[in-house]
Amino acid sequence: MADDDSDSKFSRRDFLEVSSGALAGAGVTSVANMFAQDQSKRPASDRSASDPGPVNSPLDTQNPDSGNPPPTDAGGVQTFKYPFSFAHKRLHQGGWSREVTVRELAVSTTLAGVDMRLTAGGVRELHWHTAAEWAYMLYGSARITAIDNEGKSFVADVKKDDLWYFPTGIPHSIQGLNPDGAEFLLVFDDGNFSEFATVLLSDWMVHTPKDVLAKNFGVPQNAFDKLPQKELFIFQGQVPGPLAADQRAAAGTRGLSATDFAFRTLQLPVTKRTRGGEVRVVDSGQFNALASERGRMAILFRRERPNDRLRHRRARADHGLRNGRRWLRPANLAALHREHRQHRPEIPGDVPQQFLPRPFSV
Repeated sequence: MADDDSDSKFSRRDFLEVSSGALAGAGVTSVANMFAQDQSKRPASDRSASDPGPVNSPLDTQNPDSGNPPPTDAGGVQTFKYPFSFAHKRLHQGGWSREVTVRELAVSTTLAGVDMRLTAGGVRELHWHTAAEWAYMLYGSARITAIDNEGKSFVADVKKDDLWYFPTGIPHSIQGLNPDGAEFLLVFDDGNFSEFATVLLSDWMVHTPKDVLAKNFGVPQNAFDKLPQKELFIFQGQVPGPLAADQRAAAGTRGLSATDFAFRTLQLPVTKRTRGGEVRVVDSGQFNALASERGRMAILFRRERPNDRLRHRRARADHGLRNGRRWLRPANLAALHREHRQHRPEIPGDVPQQFLPRPFSV
Protein backbone atom coordinates (compact mmCIF):
# COMPACT_ATOMS: atom_id res chain seq x y z
CA MET A 1 0.00 0.00 0.00
CA ALA A 2 2.83 2.36 0.86
CA ASP A 3 4.52 1.71 -2.48
CA ASP A 4 1.24 2.20 -4.30
CA ASP A 5 0.62 5.48 -2.48
CA SER A 6 4.16 6.65 -3.25
CA ASP A 7 3.71 5.80 -6.91
CA SER A 8 0.39 7.64 -6.91
CA LYS A 9 1.91 10.78 -5.40
CA PHE A 10 4.80 10.67 -7.80
CA SER A 11 2.44 10.27 -10.70
CA ARG A 12 0.34 13.27 -9.68
CA ARG A 13 3.42 15.43 -9.11
CA ASP A 14 4.91 14.31 -12.38
CA PHE A 15 1.63 15.04 -14.15
CA LEU A 16 1.46 18.55 -12.69
CA GLU A 17 5.06 19.30 -13.69
CA VAL A 18 4.48 18.10 -17.23
CA SER A 19 1.17 19.99 -17.44
CA SER A 20 2.72 23.23 -16.18
CA GLY A 21 5.43 22.99 -18.76
CA ALA A 22 2.90 22.35 -21.49
CA LEU A 23 0.81 25.34 -20.47
CA ALA A 24 3.85 27.60 -20.32
CA GLY A 25 4.93 26.37 -23.70
CA ALA A 26 1.48 27.19 -25.08
CA GLY A 27 1.73 30.75 -23.78
CA VAL A 28 -0.88 30.37 -21.01
CA THR A 29 0.44 32.51 -18.17
CA SER A 30 -2.57 32.27 -15.86
CA VAL A 31 -5.64 30.15 -15.33
CA ALA A 32 -7.81 33.12 -16.27
CA ASN A 33 -6.19 33.28 -19.71
CA MET A 34 -7.59 29.84 -20.44
CA PHE A 35 -11.09 31.33 -20.35
CA ALA A 36 -10.39 34.44 -22.43
CA GLN A 37 -11.98 34.95 -25.84
CA ASP A 38 -10.11 33.46 -28.79
CA GLN A 39 -8.77 36.53 -30.59
CA SER A 40 -7.20 34.69 -33.51
CA LYS A 41 -8.29 35.68 -36.99
CA ARG A 42 -10.85 33.45 -38.61
CA PRO A 43 -11.69 32.97 -42.26
CA ALA A 44 -14.82 34.62 -43.58
CA SER A 45 -16.47 31.21 -43.94
CA ASP A 46 -15.90 30.27 -40.28
CA ARG A 47 -19.11 29.22 -38.51
CA SER A 48 -17.75 28.80 -34.97
CA ALA A 49 -20.21 31.36 -33.55
CA SER A 50 -23.23 30.14 -35.51
CA ASP A 51 -26.31 29.01 -33.63
CA PRO A 52 -28.53 26.78 -35.78
CA GLY A 53 -30.60 25.51 -32.86
CA PRO A 54 -33.66 27.06 -31.19
CA VAL A 55 -33.17 30.75 -30.45
CA ASN A 56 -35.00 33.51 -28.61
CA SER A 57 -34.58 36.36 -31.06
CA PRO A 58 -36.00 39.19 -28.87
CA LEU A 59 -33.65 38.31 -25.99
CA ASP A 60 -30.69 37.71 -28.32
CA THR A 61 -31.26 41.15 -29.84
CA GLN A 62 -31.21 42.74 -26.38
CA ASN A 63 -28.03 40.84 -25.41
CA PRO A 64 -25.73 40.89 -28.45
CA ASP A 65 -22.61 40.86 -26.28
CA SER A 66 -23.66 37.54 -24.72
CA GLY A 67 -24.17 35.77 -28.04
CA ASN A 68 -21.09 37.31 -29.64
CA PRO A 69 -18.79 38.49 -26.82
CA PRO A 70 -16.11 41.09 -27.55
CA PRO A 71 -12.46 39.95 -27.32
CA THR A 72 -12.08 41.72 -23.95
CA ASP A 73 -14.57 39.41 -22.21
CA ALA A 74 -12.90 36.77 -20.03
CA GLY A 75 -13.53 34.56 -17.04
CA GLY A 76 -16.78 33.79 -15.26
CA VAL A 77 -18.30 37.12 -14.28
CA GLN A 78 -21.58 36.53 -12.49
CA THR A 79 -24.72 37.83 -14.20
CA PHE A 80 -25.41 41.25 -12.76
CA LYS A 81 -28.61 42.33 -14.49
CA TYR A 82 -32.23 41.25 -14.33
CA PRO A 83 -35.13 42.93 -16.17
CA PHE A 84 -38.16 44.02 -14.17
CA SER A 85 -40.15 42.76 -17.16
CA PHE A 86 -39.31 39.20 -15.98
CA ALA A 87 -40.50 39.90 -12.43
CA HIS A 88 -43.95 38.85 -11.26
CA LYS A 89 -46.30 41.86 -11.23
CA ARG A 90 -48.54 41.99 -8.18
CA LEU A 91 -51.77 43.60 -9.47
CA HIS A 92 -54.33 45.42 -7.30
CA GLN A 93 -57.12 47.93 -7.73
CA GLY A 94 -55.09 51.11 -7.36
CA GLY A 95 -51.75 49.97 -8.75
CA TRP A 96 -49.14 47.23 -8.91
CA SER A 97 -45.65 46.31 -7.78
CA ARG A 98 -42.84 44.00 -8.90
CA GLU A 99 -39.56 43.24 -7.21
CA VAL A 100 -36.04 42.04 -7.95
CA THR A 101 -34.22 40.53 -4.96
CA VAL A 102 -31.34 38.16 -4.36
CA ARG A 103 -33.77 35.39 -5.28
CA GLU A 104 -33.89 36.67 -8.87
CA LEU A 105 -30.45 38.33 -9.08
CA ALA A 106 -27.98 36.20 -7.13
CA VAL A 107 -25.27 38.86 -7.07
CA SER A 108 -27.58 41.31 -5.26
CA THR A 109 -26.95 40.22 -1.68
CA THR A 110 -27.07 43.73 -0.19
CA LEU A 111 -29.80 45.43 -2.24
CA ALA A 112 -33.33 44.68 -3.37
CA GLY A 113 -35.42 46.77 -5.75
CA VAL A 114 -39.16 47.32 -6.23
CA ASP A 115 -40.84 49.03 -9.17
CA MET A 116 -44.25 50.34 -8.03
CA ARG A 117 -47.11 52.07 -9.80
CA LEU A 118 -50.04 53.84 -8.12
CA THR A 119 -53.04 55.30 -9.90
CA ALA A 120 -54.42 58.73 -8.97
CA GLY A 121 -55.87 58.00 -5.53
CA GLY A 122 -54.19 54.58 -5.35
CA VAL A 123 -52.68 53.92 -1.90
CA ARG A 124 -49.78 51.79 -0.74
CA GLU A 125 -51.11 51.23 2.73
CA LEU A 126 -49.29 52.25 5.89
CA HIS A 127 -46.52 49.75 6.56
CA TRP A 128 -42.98 49.39 7.89
CA HIS A 129 -40.08 46.98 7.49
CA THR A 130 -36.67 46.02 8.85
CA ALA A 131 -34.81 47.37 5.80
CA ALA A 132 -34.22 51.05 5.14
CA GLU A 133 -35.96 52.39 2.02
CA TRP A 134 -34.92 55.07 -0.41
CA ALA A 135 -36.93 55.92 -3.49
CA TYR A 136 -36.62 57.73 -6.79
CA MET A 137 -39.70 59.12 -8.54
CA LEU A 138 -39.82 57.92 -12.14
CA TYR A 139 -43.13 59.44 -13.20
CA GLY A 140 -46.01 61.59 -12.00
CA SER A 141 -46.58 62.79 -8.46
CA ALA A 142 -47.45 61.25 -5.09
CA ARG A 143 -48.13 62.14 -1.48
CA ILE A 144 -45.97 60.41 1.10
CA THR A 145 -46.82 60.15 4.79
CA ALA A 146 -44.64 58.94 7.66
CA ILE A 147 -44.51 58.82 11.47
CA ASP A 148 -41.11 59.48 13.00
CA ASN A 149 -39.62 57.90 16.13
CA GLU A 150 -41.24 60.58 18.32
CA GLY A 151 -44.71 59.83 16.98
CA LYS A 152 -44.84 63.03 14.92
CA SER A 153 -46.22 63.01 11.39
CA PHE A 154 -44.66 63.93 8.06
CA VAL A 155 -46.70 64.62 4.92
CA ALA A 156 -45.24 65.89 1.62
CA ASP A 157 -45.85 65.79 -2.11
CA VAL A 158 -43.13 64.48 -4.43
CA LYS A 159 -42.82 64.57 -8.21
CA LYS A 160 -40.61 63.14 -10.96
CA ASP A 161 -36.89 63.08 -10.04
CA ASP A 162 -37.52 63.62 -6.32
CA LEU A 163 -36.15 61.24 -3.67
CA TRP A 164 -37.36 60.05 -0.31
CA TYR A 165 -35.70 58.06 2.45
CA PHE A 166 -37.35 56.14 5.30
CA PRO A 167 -35.00 54.60 7.90
CA THR A 168 -35.63 51.15 9.32
CA GLY A 169 -38.92 50.81 11.18
CA ILE A 170 -40.47 54.15 10.16
CA PRO A 171 -44.19 53.62 9.33
CA HIS A 172 -45.09 55.21 5.99
CA SER A 173 -47.65 55.23 3.19
CA ILE A 174 -47.74 56.50 -0.41
CA GLN A 175 -50.67 57.74 -2.52
CA GLY A 176 -50.83 58.69 -6.19
CA LEU A 177 -51.99 62.21 -7.11
CA ASN A 178 -53.70 63.78 -10.11
CA PRO A 179 -53.59 63.63 -13.03
CA ASP A 180 -52.21 60.09 -13.45
CA GLY A 181 -50.72 58.89 -10.21
CA ALA A 182 -47.06 57.89 -10.00
CA GLU A 183 -44.41 55.26 -10.66
CA PHE A 184 -41.28 55.02 -8.54
CA LEU A 185 -38.27 52.85 -7.83
CA LEU A 186 -37.76 51.62 -4.26
CA VAL A 187 -34.35 50.38 -3.11
CA PHE A 188 -33.81 48.47 0.15
CA ASP A 189 -30.50 47.78 1.90
CA ASP A 190 -31.10 44.03 2.20
CA GLY A 191 -30.99 41.66 -0.78
CA ASN A 192 -33.43 39.31 0.97
CA PHE A 193 -36.06 42.01 1.40
CA SER A 194 -39.49 41.30 -0.08
CA GLU A 195 -42.66 43.38 -0.41
CA PHE A 196 -44.48 40.21 0.65
CA ALA A 197 -42.85 40.42 4.09
CA THR A 198 -43.57 44.01 5.14
CA VAL A 199 -45.61 44.73 8.27
CA LEU A 200 -48.97 46.10 7.07
CA LEU A 201 -51.29 48.10 9.33
CA SER A 202 -54.37 46.16 8.16
CA ASP A 203 -52.72 42.78 8.69
CA TRP A 204 -51.36 43.75 12.11
CA MET A 205 -54.73 45.00 13.38
CA VAL A 206 -56.77 42.03 12.14
CA HIS A 207 -54.37 39.69 13.99
CA THR A 208 -54.51 41.68 17.23
CA PRO A 209 -57.34 40.85 19.70
CA LYS A 210 -60.08 43.49 19.71
CA ASP A 211 -59.85 43.97 23.47
CA VAL A 212 -56.19 44.90 23.07
CA LEU A 213 -57.02 47.33 20.27
CA ALA A 214 -59.83 48.84 22.34
CA LYS A 215 -57.51 49.45 25.29
CA ASN A 216 -54.82 50.90 23.05
CA PHE A 217 -57.09 53.35 21.22
CA GLY A 218 -59.53 54.03 24.08
CA VAL A 219 -62.65 53.06 22.11
CA PRO A 220 -65.27 50.27 22.38
CA GLN A 221 -64.41 46.89 20.89
CA ASN A 222 -67.22 47.15 18.33
CA ALA A 223 -65.37 50.05 16.73
CA PHE A 224 -63.22 47.39 15.06
CA ASP A 225 -66.04 45.21 13.72
CA LYS A 226 -65.55 46.39 10.16
CA LEU A 227 -61.78 45.96 9.95
CA PRO A 228 -60.58 44.39 6.66
CA GLN A 229 -60.18 40.64 7.09
CA LYS A 230 -57.06 40.55 4.92
CA GLU A 231 -54.20 42.84 4.04
CA LEU A 232 -54.88 45.73 1.68
CA PHE A 233 -51.31 46.31 0.41
CA ILE A 234 -52.43 48.53 -2.50
CA PHE A 235 -56.01 49.77 -2.81
CA GLN A 236 -57.95 52.43 -4.68
CA GLY A 237 -58.93 55.52 -2.72
CA GLN A 238 -60.06 59.06 -3.37
CA VAL A 239 -57.51 61.56 -4.61
CA PRO A 240 -56.47 63.54 -1.53
CA GLY A 241 -57.24 67.22 -1.10
CA PRO A 242 -54.81 70.11 -0.54
CA LEU A 243 -51.49 69.20 1.08
CA ALA A 244 -51.90 71.77 3.85
CA ALA A 245 -55.18 70.19 4.95
CA ASP A 246 -53.58 66.73 5.22
CA GLN A 247 -50.65 68.18 7.14
CA ARG A 248 -52.98 69.84 9.67
CA ALA A 249 -54.98 66.65 10.11
CA ALA A 250 -51.83 64.52 10.53
CA ALA A 251 -50.23 66.90 13.04
CA GLY A 252 -52.76 66.07 15.77
CA THR A 253 -51.59 66.97 19.25
CA ARG A 254 -47.96 65.97 18.70
CA GLY A 255 -47.27 68.25 15.75
CA LEU A 256 -45.33 67.67 12.54
CA SER A 257 -41.97 65.93 12.35
CA ALA A 258 -38.85 68.06 12.23
CA THR A 259 -37.37 65.60 9.73
CA ASP A 260 -37.99 66.10 6.01
CA PHE A 261 -37.98 62.59 4.55
CA ALA A 262 -38.23 63.92 0.97
CA PHE A 263 -35.59 65.59 -1.18
CA ARG A 264 -36.09 67.72 -4.32
CA THR A 265 -33.17 66.46 -6.36
CA LEU A 266 -33.17 68.92 -9.22
CA GLN A 267 -33.03 71.86 -6.80
CA LEU A 268 -29.54 70.66 -5.86
CA PRO A 269 -26.72 72.27 -7.86
CA VAL A 270 -24.84 69.95 -10.19
CA THR A 271 -21.89 68.37 -8.40
CA LYS A 272 -19.94 67.56 -11.56
CA ARG A 273 -20.61 68.38 -15.20
CA THR A 274 -18.71 67.12 -18.24
CA ARG A 275 -19.36 67.00 -21.96
CA GLY A 276 -21.00 63.61 -21.48
CA GLY A 277 -23.43 64.52 -18.71
CA GLU A 278 -23.76 65.62 -15.12
CA VAL A 279 -23.73 64.15 -11.61
CA ARG A 280 -25.57 65.20 -8.48
CA VAL A 281 -24.38 63.74 -5.18
CA VAL A 282 -26.98 63.78 -2.41
CA ASP A 283 -25.60 63.31 1.10
CA SER A 284 -26.53 64.11 4.70
CA GLY A 285 -25.22 67.64 4.24
CA GLN A 286 -28.22 68.43 2.06
CA PHE A 287 -30.72 65.67 2.96
CA ASN A 288 -31.21 65.68 6.72
CA ALA A 289 -33.15 62.39 6.72
CA LEU A 290 -29.76 60.78 6.06
CA ALA A 291 -28.23 62.25 9.21
CA SER A 292 -28.27 58.85 10.88
CA GLU A 293 -26.40 57.37 7.94
CA ARG A 294 -22.71 57.67 7.27
CA GLY A 295 -21.65 59.87 4.34
CA ARG A 296 -22.99 60.02 0.82
CA MET A 297 -26.02 57.96 0.00
CA ALA A 298 -27.23 58.51 -3.55
CA ILE A 299 -26.12 59.75 -6.94
CA LEU A 300 -28.16 60.99 -9.86
CA PHE A 301 -26.58 61.00 -13.30
CA ARG A 302 -28.21 62.79 -16.21
CA ARG A 303 -27.11 62.68 -19.82
CA GLU A 304 -27.51 65.98 -21.67
CA ARG A 305 -27.00 65.23 -25.35
CA PRO A 306 -30.11 65.87 -27.49
CA ASN A 307 -31.59 64.08 -30.52
CA ASP A 308 -30.97 60.56 -29.20
CA ARG A 309 -33.05 57.66 -30.50
CA LEU A 310 -31.43 54.82 -28.57
CA ARG A 311 -33.18 53.57 -25.45
CA HIS A 312 -30.36 51.52 -23.95
CA ARG A 313 -26.86 51.82 -22.55
CA ARG A 314 -23.80 49.60 -22.55
CA ALA A 315 -21.78 48.73 -19.47
CA ARG A 316 -18.75 46.65 -18.58
CA ALA A 317 -17.68 45.06 -15.31
CA ASP A 318 -14.14 43.88 -14.49
CA HIS A 319 -13.70 41.53 -11.53
CA GLY A 320 -9.95 41.12 -11.41
CA LEU A 321 -7.75 38.25 -12.59
CA ARG A 322 -8.77 39.00 -16.16
CA ASN A 323 -12.44 38.43 -15.42
CA GLY A 324 -14.59 40.85 -17.40
CA ARG A 325 -17.87 41.07 -19.24
CA ARG A 326 -19.69 43.60 -21.36
CA TRP A 327 -23.45 43.80 -21.71
CA LEU A 328 -26.15 45.95 -23.24
CA ARG A 329 -28.65 47.31 -20.77
CA PRO A 330 -32.15 48.11 -22.10
CA ALA A 331 -34.64 50.25 -20.23
CA ASN A 332 -36.47 48.96 -17.15
CA LEU A 333 -33.71 46.74 -15.85
CA ALA A 334 -32.08 46.27 -12.45
CA ALA A 335 -28.32 45.79 -12.31
CA LEU A 336 -25.75 45.58 -9.53
CA HIS A 337 -21.96 45.89 -9.59
CA ARG A 338 -20.21 44.31 -6.62
CA GLU A 339 -18.33 46.40 -4.09
CA HIS A 340 -14.83 47.50 -5.15
CA ARG A 341 -15.32 46.10 -8.67
CA GLN A 342 -14.36 48.47 -11.43
CA HIS A 343 -17.12 49.14 -13.93
CA ARG A 344 -18.05 51.73 -16.49
CA PRO A 345 -21.34 52.83 -18.07
CA GLU A 346 -21.52 54.03 -21.64
CA ILE A 347 -24.50 55.44 -23.51
CA PRO A 348 -23.90 54.64 -27.21
CA GLY A 349 -26.19 57.35 -28.52
CA ASP A 350 -27.61 60.77 -27.78
CA VAL A 351 -30.86 60.21 -25.86
CA PRO A 352 -30.84 62.10 -22.53
CA GLN A 353 -30.85 59.26 -19.98
CA GLN A 354 -30.35 59.00 -16.26
CA PHE A 355 -29.51 56.25 -13.84
CA LEU A 356 -28.97 55.77 -10.13
CA PRO A 357 -25.77 54.04 -9.05
CA ARG A 358 -25.85 52.08 -5.82
CA PRO A 359 -26.00 54.18 -2.61
CA PHE A 360 -22.66 54.23 -0.89
CA SER A 361 -21.05 55.37 2.33
CA VAL A 362 -17.73 57.09 2.90
